[in-house]
Amino acid sequence: MSDAVLAERWSARAAAQSALSASAVAWFVPAMIGQWLFAYHVVREYGATALAGNIGAWNERLFVGLVEGDLAGNIALVVHLIIAFVVTVGGTLQLIPAIRARAPAFHRWNGRLYILLAFVTSIAALYMVWTRDTLGPDTLELSVSLNAVLIMAFAALTWRHAMARRFDLHHRWALRTFMVMSGVLFLRVIYACIGVATQGAMAPGIGSEMDGPVDLVISLSSFLLPLAVLELYLWAGRRKGAVAKLTAASVVFLAAGATSLGVFGLAIGWLS
Repeated sequence: MSDAVLAERWSARAAAQSALSASAVAWFVPAMIGQWLFAYHVVREYGATALAGNIGAWNERLFVGLVEGDLAGNIALVVHLIIAFVVTVGGTLQLIPAIRARAPAFHRWNGRLYILLAFVTSIAALYMVWTRDTLGPDTLELSVSLNAVLIMAFAALTWRHAMARRFDLHHRWALRTFMVMSGVLFLRVIYACIGVATQGAMAPGIGSEMDGPVDLVISLSSFLLPLAVLELYLWAGRRKGAVAKLTAASVVFLAAGATSLGVFGLAIGWLS
């Protein structure tokens, strides 16, 4: 094989790898904005009202809020909301390369807190969906439960590989943990995308209480679809061929566009 052919192939692979890397950045930016916007929403809708002594307003915003006589469930809800803010901000900081490189101590301690809170919020979510009359059919409870189990399993593997100093594997499992932990945001992003596409009209198959057949698909897609896109990205990163990298980059760019649209829809509602 001539040097010219080798150079051409190397150039194609380098260009494909650059496209793949660019697609990851293109997705991460709107995802980070969405995460921080969600954190702002939690503080504004729940933190501010609680500090103002109007905690009862939570029940106007949540399908199943504070329930009289359910102390354990109410504590689980409060813990879940507090953790939602912390991990939403902290999770994005873990994925910024400059922070990992320049503030390794912060990265380690923030990561430990993130893993710990992943377990706590998952347990709180499991307790709430199985002890309360939550919204939608029982299948949605199974979806939430699957999400919680995956969060805890992935978080455990992230921790295990970090302790063993297998940092490449640690990074992969950290990304997977972030994806399933972000299901609560992606759920809202998907609904916001549909809302923008339908101009606010109720789409077929979506119930007013999340009891339509499409609602179950959306609930599962909120964490399984981003996870599938991530797996495609990681797989393409290990491949030498340009075709695999360009294919994955195209999918990630598509996901970035959908995420941007959904975040835009959320911003309209949350910042108004």
